[in-house]
Amino acid sequence: MMRSLFAGVSGLKNHQTRMDVVGHNISNVNTYGYKYQRVSFEDMLSQTLSGAARPEENRGGINPKQVGLGMTIASIDRIFTQGALQSTGAQTDMAISGDGFFILAEGEKKFYTRAGAFGLDKNGTLVNPGHGFKVQGWMATRNDAGEMVVNPSGSTEDIVVPVYSKMEARETSNITYKCNLDSKKSILPFNATDKMRASAAVTTNIDVYDQKGANHRFTMTFWKTGENQWTASAAVTDPYGGQSAFPVTLDVPGVGAQPNQENPSPRINLRFSPDGKLISVADEGTSDERNQGDLVVKASYRVEGDPNTRNIELNLGRAGERIGGITQYSSPSTTKAVEQNGYAMGYMESFNVDASGTLNGVYSNGIKQAIGQVAMSVFTNPQGLNSLGENIFEVTNNSGNPNIGTAQQGGRGKIIPGSLEMSNVDLSEQFTDMIVTQRGFQANSRTITTSDQMLQEVINLKR
Repeated sequence: MMRSLFAGVSGLKNHQTRMDVVGHNISNVNTYGYKYQRVSFEDMLSQTLSGAARPEENRGGINPKQVGLGMTIASIDRIFTQGALQSTGAQTDMAISGDGFFILAEGEKKFYTRAGAFGLDKNGTLVNPGHGFKVQGWMATRNDAGEMVVNPSGSTEDIVVPVYSKMEARETSNITYKCNLDSKKSILPFNATDKMRASAAVTTNIDVYDQKGANHRFTMTFWKTGENQWTASAAVTDPYGGQSAFPVTLDVPGVGAQPNQENPSPRINLRFSPDGKLISVADEGTSDERNQGDLVVKASYRVEGDPNTRNIELNLGRAGERIGGITQYSSPSTTKAVEQNGYAMGYMESFNVDASGTLNGVYSNGIKQAIGQVAMSVFTNPQGLNSLGENIFEVTNNSGNPNIGTAQQGGRGKIIPGSLEMSNVDLSEQFTDMIVTQRGFQANSRTITTSDQMLQEVINLKR
């Protein structure tokens, strides 16, 4: 009878723990990023009254006789299933769809969380505003091409968003062309007048920028000078000051003879195959010709007030390319210089986050460039993490080391910007578990009551 009393006590005690867990789950039904817990029971060590006996010649085997001594908690597991996503519209809110954790830091200490309710402090640092821990990731740096890129192979660092900061101007060094020259155009003689060329020319315009960020209009003019052959010249003007065009010299670099430096060629010749593909580009009046790979021309010019020569690389396409670059098909001419890489000085006006966790700054000069990228971590055994409260976890001996990287790679989920992950608590499941726990608690209390009554009967034997 004493065994049944203590078995009932263990049942009461452990069902109370299970009720504590259920209550904790229900209280966090609206906690962002919360993952519910589950209690698993197991029976306690049994008392053996008699052991097992093996079968003999005239008698079969005998099973052991054991009496259980109650129950205990086998584990309290945290279930990391996906929670529903709620759209908030806040640009610093982030939710994880899939596996993984955001990384937070307090000095050298690292913590992990599923709750992505982040914000900026006065220094522009991306933080959890509830406790000030700093979100970890990688800041963008400028590469050799002058572009801001993120290198996620290095150590993580604080992410700082330079709100309202200035972006320095960038001089144009490359222009890419994708246009068509109508093959039905009339052929002009070599000594055609400027008026004749103007009436039959195909002109493309694009704004380019100098080293101070001042913009100029770069114009390329094409006219047909032979069967499947066109000649082109270029000019630079100030679109606001009304100045006359600045002369531009064109050179196919790196092959053949270079143009006369005292009287450089202002023109280039383009040759096309009979089916309209650009096959070569050459300096006019020299043997300097390129007919393989990228057909690139260097444009050089000087503007008033600047003694230095400015150079721009003109990418006309690849030799033999059917669609890209400049073509000569029997279709109306299109005048499209699709891209140049310069811009004026600008101020950051806003920023946004994409599915990879990259923060992109949007500047007043129309440029959008990377600021940094939020890091994510996955664990071999996320249930082995130790909860510290405040929606954060820390590494333990059984969680495994953090596998840090970018979203959507290495088993890490994707980041949903402007959203938060809701708790994965299912109220119907928790209320059902509450009923089962309550009935288990009541049944164990009856065990104690009945055992007490049986002891009372033993005491009454003395009467």
